[in-house]
Amino acid sequence: MVGITISNKVNIADKAIGISFRRKDQITPDVIWSVFGKVAQSNARFNALDKLILTVHSVKMPIGHGRIATKARPLQTMTHLKRSIVEVKAEENYLAHALIIGIAKLTYDKDYNSFRQGYKIRPVVDHLLTTTGIDLTNGGGICELNNFQEYFKEYRIVVFRGLNCEDIIFDGQVESEKRINLLYDDVTSFSRD
Repeated sequence: MVGITISNKVNIADKAIGISFRRKDQITPDVIWSVFGKVAQSNARFNALDKLILTVHSVKMPIGHGRIATKARPLQTMTHLKRSIVEVKAEENYLAHALIIGIAKLTYDKDYNSFRQGYKIRPVVDHLLTTTGIDLTNGGGICELNNFQEYFKEYRIVVFRGLNCEDIIFDGQVESEKRINLLYDDVTSFSRD
């Protein structure tokens, strides 16, 4: 699946134009020009000489029968076997919880173990979401990850699907030694009501 955002480099205050995620064979020049033409007409500050930034977002779609192969072990079992994997146990705002726990681990925060067990983290998550203005009521996707990456510029956020190191859903592409690796378990996430 491929999504495209077009932003105006000159007039940063302008909202980016978004082309919804589609199969890559459905993204044609006609589709791009159609969406761009509709939005450009309503934008009073748009100038033909402005430089535009075209960002292509690519997402691999899950394939298979809903299970992740982890050397014949389910992912839940792996979190108990490998201590470096922290399972985020939250009712909502999973992405914010995971980022805060990851940053606490990297910065040797004294509250890391409390955050990991689900204690003391709620006010920190609420403060983060209020400060950034990011809305996670519909879950966290590529757009929210981009926003978090922009906020946490000193960290490189990388999201993996399963334990395969090559199956990357999101890579913040920030030059930083501090890296937050998140493991997205779509089996558990989609099975919840």
